[in-house]
Amino acid sequence: MEKRDLVKELHSLCKLDIDAYFAYQETLHHIDEKEIKANIERFRIDHERHIKDISEELRTLGEKPPEFSRDIKGYVLYVFTKVRSLTGTEGALKALKGGEETMNKKYGAAVKLDFPTNIKTLIERNYQDEQNHLKWIDNAINTKAWKKAA
Repeated sequence: MEKRDLVKELHSLCKLDIDAYFAYQETLHHIDEKEIKANIERFRIDHERHIKDISEELRTLGEKPPEFSRDIKGYVLYVFTKVRSLTGTEGALKALKGGEETMNKKYGAAVKLDFPTNIKTLIERNYQDEQNHLKWIDNAINTKAWKKAA
């Protein structure tokens, strides 16, 4: 993989994780159930770690990581998440599920690329996190876990 393609892919993954971080941050304001909130916070922290690790790889390559802020796509995701979250826990989880489906598609495609070994390992680990997030959120929605906690 050429350096410019590598940098472009890492930059794209990092931006996606930044957008996810802000979406998770927003939903935390709309979830009262302790267990649900704890998992959402843990997933937000995973996205923060992804941002940090990918940013470090970009710096190692002599490149500047993306700004830790929402771009237009991130702002649209934020508004969507905010509106869905206003309906409560189920809406917040469904908003996050859509974002996680996107993350899983992007990371799923990225793990198939010809990254250097150290970066491939990082991408695979992040992808495993994303798969776990989606599985947990999907299960929480399907079992209505927050209603059982009430």
